[in-house]
Amino acid sequence: MRIWRRLALMVALVCAAPGLVLAQDLGTVQSQILVLDIEGLFNRSKAGQRITRDYQAERERLIASNRRIEADLRAEEQALTEKRPTMTPAAFRDLADAFDAKVRGIRQDNEREALDLERRREVAPLQLMRLAEPVLVQIMRDTGGIVILDHRQVLLRADVIDITDLAISRVDVAIGDGTRPVDGPPPEDGTPDASPDVTPDQLDPETAQPESTEPGTSQD
Repeated sequence: MRIWRRLALMVALVCAAPGLVLAQDLGTVQSQILVLDIEGLFNRSKAGQRITRDYQAERERLIASNRRIEADLRAEEQALTEKRPTMTPAAFRDLADAFDAKVRGIRQDNEREALDLERRREVAPLQLMRLAEPVLVQIMRDTGGIVILDHRQVLLRADVIDITDLAISRVDVAIGDGTRPVDGPPPEDGTPDASPDVTPDQLDPETAQPESTEPGTSQD
């Protein structure tokens, strides 16, 4: 997935500043080369899980909405078909053409909404990485690291340099589920982060599109 390749390039940078002073042992492993499971950070952090939940909720909403629309269109098509014997061919064709245009418009709107949700879902991991960057920089300082590599780019490694679990725990403390300001105070112990309705940094899927329905063919 291209988003993960972009994140790999982003994380491999994070702070290779010359002259970086090795920090004192703060209870973390001291190593210049660190490894991070970027996808795991997204999937296992509170913010990533909240984004995924919001995405699923929005996806289900779109699917349910499309099913309702499809049912309404089928009922409208049936009603139009039943009127056909009482109408002239020209009058029926006008109504049929208007109905077909309505179906096409609805499909286009639904496709745009689905694509927009997909784009937001694709950029969500990148947005989370940007929020997490100060945390990753601090981990590098604490560990004496000069580079963070995507774990998929490393063939052989010692588990002691994998900072994924540490990054997840610190990101959870720093930004929670992502619904409070980054610089805001964390919630009190035992108080879960509030998760509002779907937010703009959310997500997209394959949503059921109303089937193309066309009334019976008119006969001149």
